Amino acid sequence: MDRRLRVILVITLASVLTVALVMSGCSGESNLNGSALGRITSCSVDSAQSLQPGEPAPDFQFQNPEGQATSLIDLRGKAVLVNFWATWCGPCAYEMPYIQQIYDEWSGKELVLLAINLGESSSRVTNFVERYSISFPVLLDTNQDAARCYYIQYIPTTFFIDRDGIIQDMKVGAFQSKEEIESNLSKLGITK
Repeated sequence: MDRRLRVILVITLASVLTVALVMSGCSGESNLNGSALGRITSCSVDSAQSLQPGEPAPDFQFQNPEGQATSLIDLRGKAVLVNFWATWCGPCAYEMPYIQQIYDEWSGKELVLLAINLGESSSRVTNFVERYSISFPVLLDTNQDAARCYYIQYIPTTFFIDRDGIIQDMKVGAFQSKEEIESNLSKLGITK
């Protein structure tokens, strides 16, 4: 009886930890190198140790999937959703269909969506993008410059940046629905 109780407790604990991981996000680093798609080229880090709503979003430079150089500051006047993720992260994969729905319904209007992959190869990311039928811009943060600049400790982490470049909201962990993302987008003062 005592042994059976221990087995049940271990199984229960493992189940609770698995659910907590899926609900909250993944941590850890990938040491794969990447290329192609879009690419982060640099990010300015200040002395802060974290970012909070109400603070300016750190600027970062990137090459978009078409090879054009731009930066976050170039997107002023538009709301921006920045999502940090990786292919090995289960919660990241879980929320991708919801992010794709947002892109399909909101892009081209007042919203720019940037998905920043952390440190993986372009072939691995391309396979993931094809498997999940992703059509939104994916940027490779090969050296994790933007991740450091945004103090990313867990993924997925998403920032909601208003037209003035101010962080209005952020979420650590996976979105559970398209409606949850839309609720956060409403804080940016934009409409579909």
